[in-house]
Amino acid sequence: MGPRDGSGPVWDDRPWAPLPALRGTVSADVCVVGLGGSGLAAVHELVALGADVVGVDAGRVGGAAAGRNGGFFLAGTPDFFHRAAAAMGADRAAALYRLTLHELDRIWVQTPQAFRRTGSVRIAATQEEITDCRAQLAAMRSAGLPVQPYAGPEGHGLLFPLDVAGQPLLRCRLLASRARMLRAKLYEGSPAVDVAGRRVRTRGGEVRCGSVVVAVDGGLERVLPELAGRVRSARLQILATAPAPEVHIPRPVYARWGLDYWQQTAGKRVVLGGFRDLGGEGEWTLEATPTATVQSALEEFLRVGLAVRAPVTHRWAGCIAFTDDRLPVFEQVRDGVWAIGAYSGTGNVLGAICGRAAAQRIATGRSLVDGLLDEQPAPVA
Repeated sequence: MGPRDGSGPVWDDRPWAPLPALRGTVSADVCVVGLGGSGLAAVHELVALGADVVGVDAGRVGGAAAGRNGGFFLAGTPDFFHRAAAAMGADRAAALYRLTLHELDRIWVQTPQAFRRTGSVRIAATQEEITDCRAQLAAMRSAGLPVQPYAGPEGHGLLFPLDVAGQPLLRCRLLASRARMLRAKLYEGSPAVDVAGRRVRTRGGEVRCGSVVVAVDGGLERVLPELAGRVRSARLQILATAPAPEVHIPRPVYARWGLDYWQQTAGKRVVLGGFRDLGGEGEWTLEATPTATVQSALEEFLRVGLAVRAPVTHRWAGCIAFTDDRLPVFEQVRDGVWAIGAYSGTGNVLGAICGRAAAQRIATGRSLVDGLLDEQPAPVA
């Protein structure tokens, strides 16, 4: 690996003035633990609903999975649509897919400077996957969802025209800055060491509150040990290059059943992630550090598969969490404590939905995911 091994995400490309750590005792209607995309969505929704909000993060705003991913903002759930429809029913899967399309529109309008509406493609690596793409195409067309067959330089597969390529860390920082302007109190460097419905203790202070939202993806089972049997965290690894004008990648690409993914930024850098399966059981970890095995596979594909000659400038890792049913955690796990997370690799959009929904459930008793992510009845239109 090169001289900037573990240099951090390519998205961290502009100054950020650190927020203070929590010291002493503060009070709020709701405390949000975790200031990534989902936590900040919860903060904004709570403020809009009239709540007084305090948010705390163990590190920096967007410093975990929210700002250390590949920058894909995709509609749908972690499972390809036809598989999700088989698992949860076609109507429910289609309604959830449409909800993510609406959320993409919200995200685009909210922070347009962080996004490019490029669409995305799924590329099949084998004949078996080509057959699977055909099944996905048929199921999505039957449900009236936006999809097209695709054939291009990357190969054959599917095109999803409404998906978005994004700068995830910039989005988080924009949301945090706006939340503070709206009088939400946000604190960095303040890991939650004790979480209860009316109190969150950090190493240096305490939030007294009426409710709590724990908005954590990777490591959710560490913050809330009662979820350990359902949630398991894994490391994702990514690299990025200097500007690579020798290639043209117009939209984000998912390949090999979604295990590998890449895009080219507006500045022509190539961002490539995946090959987690080559790391074996060792990738089920909370250690967010790049490894030689996976990074070597990434660089070989970069050079041979994508024909990129530009030097690698950034290598990083992040931790995300998975569930067996591939649906996120969205539930009250303790009296007054809501848990959201474990997005199985698609947290940029689902996380925003879950954050808003948790805020709505706390403030009003109803939410936009009622009947979709839990067994509550769907809200009356």
